[in-house]
Amino acid sequence: MEKWRERIVIDPRICHGKPCIRGTRIMVSVILDNLAEGWTPEEIVAEYPPLTIEDIQAAIAYAADLVREEELTPLR
Repeated sequence: MEKWRERIVIDPRICHGKPCIRGTRIMVSVILDNLAEGWTPEEIVAEYPPLTIEDIQAAIAYAADLVREEELTPLR
């Protein structure tokens, strides 16, 4: 999903330049943390009404692109 670029903004004046969903102060990391805790996209949207399912998908796509750029070594 290349369209994450339409939904995620990095602006040094908003949340200290951390990636956020456009038009909100909800950081991508908050969405990813909630998903990692087992929340469903629907639960996240219910908890953060400004978000949409498409915003959740954009956060996941953004994280996937970041991981593709990194070379990570798993712990042994």
